[in-house]
Amino acid sequence: MGFHYMFMTLFFISILGRRLRVDGLGCNWGTRATHPLPPNIVVNLMKVNGFDKVKLFEADPWAMQALGRSGIQVMVGIPNEMLASLASSVRVAEEWVSQNVSYFLSQKGVDIRYVAVGNEPFLKTYQNKFTQVTLPALQNVQAALIKAGLGRDVKATVPLNADVYETGTGLPSGGNFRADIHTLMVSLVKFLSQNGAPLTINIYPFLSLQADPHFPVEYAFFDGSASPLLDGSIAYTNVFEANYDTLVSALEKNGFSSIPIIVGEVGWPSDGDPNANPQMARRFYHGLLNRINQGQGTPKRSTPPDIYLFALTDEDAKSIDPGNFERHWGIFNFDGTIKYPLDLGNGRNLTAAKGVRYLARQWCIMAPDANILDPNLPEKLNFACTYADCTSLGFGSSCGGLDARSNASHAFNAYYQRFNQQKGSCEQFGSLSVVTKIDPGIRDPSCRYEIMIDTGKHELVSNPGTSSGHVMIRGSVVAWWLFMLFLVCL
Repeated sequence: MGFHYMFMTLFFISILGRRLRVDGLGCNWGTRATHPLPPNIVVNLMKVNGFDKVKLFEADPWAMQALGRSGIQVMVGIPNEMLASLASSVRVAEEWVSQNVSYFLSQKGVDIRYVAVGNEPFLKTYQNKFTQVTLPALQNVQAALIKAGLGRDVKATVPLNADVYETGTGLPSGGNFRADIHTLMVSLVKFLSQNGAPLTINIYPFLSLQADPHFPVEYAFFDGSASPLLDGSIAYTNVFEANYDTLVSALEKNGFSSIPIIVGEVGWPSDGDPNANPQMARRFYHGLLNRINQGQGTPKRSTPPDIYLFALTDEDAKSIDPGNFERHWGIFNFDGTIKYPLDLGNGRNLTAAKGVRYLARQWCIMAPDANILDPNLPEKLNFACTYADCTSLGFGSSCGGLDARSNASHAFNAYYQRFNQQKGSCEQFGSLSVVTKIDPGIRDPSCRYEIMIDTGKHELVSNPGTSSGHVMIRGSVVAWWLFMLFLVCL
């Protein structure tokens, strides 16, 4: 496959999913977790690691309150499901701004700088569900901000996926907005420009690699080891620059050469896929942080954009429709512990969360005397992985190399911890399981048998990600596990 074709694949297929000034770092704070870190601990985690900007996906009241007078600048999000109502009435937008912007600014001292209206609403996978309502919602929210006297200090923007632009030549210079939404994109960018607001874009080199087996691995990173892609006199050695400059070309072609750009999400997951591991994540962030600390722009824009890393911590209740890696985007583990060493610049290394309290040091494992060929085992495993996070058991993941008995123990423990080690949660698996105080992960340090955060010992814990009840997990992980189980047992 030719290199130009591989580059075109990036823009047409592989970027499906996902701000840092040189004087600080930005991150995304997601709350789709069964056992979320208390908001005050998250805010402290950001501050000790130098994150002075944060992007929220919704106006979670506990998160917003914790950010009050923290010195952290906030981009507060509005979920896609609210776009239709916001588009239908400026009064709805005024009420939202009053409750979620004006109140937290004036009463709680939250330094709100942006409102993110929707999240990647023009994804092709949404099949135009939000196409007609996004711009009216944006206009109404901006009007509400102006009416509230906040129009100069708080700007409304729309975080977009990089699939809103494409290149017909396979080169950044050929960039333009996607044909089916070209007129809409021009209108949206024009509105942003007229109101002094930035365009927000999410760029994911990992997804380029994950979606296309022929994508050149080195091109996803920043250390200059990839063969350059020549675009006239410009040589691109990483997909981030090429992708970003494709957007710049699209903006230039349509008369918006100077509109500010924010990179709303960029990152690399550490588990759930053969290309998602701590080594590759560390390599990616090392290169990205070097660029940020050096104030490095791209060939077409020398001024670096604000960049928000995606994400601060793992989220075990996120949808895994795009892939098992979706729950492992965090620089930190779900509990704020460090996954891998990372130099943040100026001699600063990652610092773990402080003050986290855990459930008892005990695990649910497969009973030593249980028969691995027990006919009830597949059903029990399927049950465990329906309600708990088994994504680390997938092929190429951190626990993908376990034997059949350890696989079962990992699944049982995931369920046991998910339900707070409650009495009966390990016994759910009958004679196949038993509680132990010996860490089953001692034999394989690369595979974590989690002990969950004791949310009952923390105050002001918010858990919007699980408000609908049990966490449902797709069957692909379980199916793979069962295949491996019987393969081992043959």
